[in-house]
Amino acid sequence: MEQDEAEPVISERRMRLIAVIIATALFMQNLDSTVIATALPAMARSFHAPPLHMSVALTSYLISLSVFIPASGWVADHFGARQVFRIAIMIFTLASVACGMAPNLGFLVAARVVQGLGGAMMLPVGRLVLLRSVSRAQMVVAMSWLTMPALVGPILGPPLGGFIVTYFSWRWVFDINVLIGIIGVIAVSLFIPDSREAGRGGRLDSWGLILTGFAMAAMMAGFETAGRSLVPLSWTLGALAAGVGAVWLYLLHMRRHPQPVLDFSLLRIPTFANSVVAGSLFRIAVGALPFLLPLMLQLGFGKSPMQSGLITFASAAGALAMKPAAQPLLRRFGFRTVLMLNGFVAALFIMACASFQPGWPPLVLDGILLLGGFFRSLQFTAFNTIAYGDIPRARMSAATTLYSTIQQLTLTLGIVVGATTLELSARWHQHAVAMKSDYAMGFIVVGLFSMMAVPFCARLRPDAGQALSGHRG
Repeated sequence: MEQDEAEPVISERRMRLIAVIIATALFMQNLDSTVIATALPAMARSFHAPPLHMSVALTSYLISLSVFIPASGWVADHFGARQVFRIAIMIFTLASVACGMAPNLGFLVAARVVQGLGGAMMLPVGRLVLLRSVSRAQMVVAMSWLTMPALVGPILGPPLGGFIVTYFSWRWVFDINVLIGIIGVIAVSLFIPDSREAGRGGRLDSWGLILTGFAMAAMMAGFETAGRSLVPLSWTLGALAAGVGAVWLYLLHMRRHPQPVLDFSLLRIPTFANSVVAGSLFRIAVGALPFLLPLMLQLGFGKSPMQSGLITFASAAGALAMKPAAQPLLRRFGFRTVLMLNGFVAALFIMACASFQPGWPPLVLDGILLLGGFFRSLQFTAFNTIAYGDIPRARMSAATTLYSTIQQLTLTLGIVVGATTLELSARWHQHAVAMKSDYAMGFIVVGLFSMMAVPFCARLRPDAGQALSGHRG
């Protein structure tokens, strides 16, 4: 990290205001994702599609995010962060209206892709505005304030989605974003500064964007169809091979371009690289949970969407309860210890979902999900903060772009891993539809992904992130 770079000075009140406004976008996205996950079985019945195939409604959006996020840093610096952020909220809101009007699954997927375009500009650009505005000592608190209002989305999403699906129509769940989007556009126009980064507004790395977008779309398409009989096996293998080939071509291109759309040289910074590698393994597990839990509760346990939503919202409630504790815990124990011990416990709570039984009281399920949400949220805050701890401010835009791209890619892969495990387990046990044992296998597999992140966290220096946490142990 460059020690002589100027640290911005911003009041705590101003920091909170910017963070809460940016969190409007997080709120919309998290509410949207959790509501849709609860509504998937009802949507499957409406479109006469197998429930497990409805995961494409989630992965199409996340693939779109992965394709367009690499351009977010350049777009923000070229056109101005406030303008891009505002237009992105508009696109996301209008695409939500289109989703609610979808006559079939194909139309819904297309509308979700457009939603992904809006989301791809919202989150990285918003996070970039906040990171440019605060000092390193304020980053932990800033990240907590950024995500705290957004956690209201997952808290409201499952019960609200369950209520709407049970008593009205799944189409109404997309209309929730309209009012939130209008409020967000007004707040951005009034309070968000229009920041740009010198030297980043030149020509867009067009070939790099094409190669990275094609690579991620091809690989996700291959993962989505692997082992699920949606397309011939040759198509799946061809998509995966094309994705790997595009990655190889991009790496050759990146070496010759002065400002590549994704700058992998940032992985030479140890704290950033650790957050990318270990955080990716952790996010694969977390990305699968919103897909596996509602399906298990509704299709495996026979609960209504409303009952399912009231149970799964406990995870988000635990995440919200953790936020005030993040700074004290990191100051007391440091990033390395927290990421190791907390990561181990968080993985155990993910695998604990495999033991759920239909006859268990809802309070028992809520208790396990509440505690699991607490530990997962702490892990998220620690990863998302230490990733930028040693990044020079001149490279913050590139770091935000690369980190956000990988983050969305691994969350997408989490859904794919969960869906594929369900499908393969059901075939192995010769089940016509996924049963309780198949869902249990899904939670164990994604929990093991989360557990694999712990050894990588142990490679951090004991004093990693001291400037962020204030830990002096």
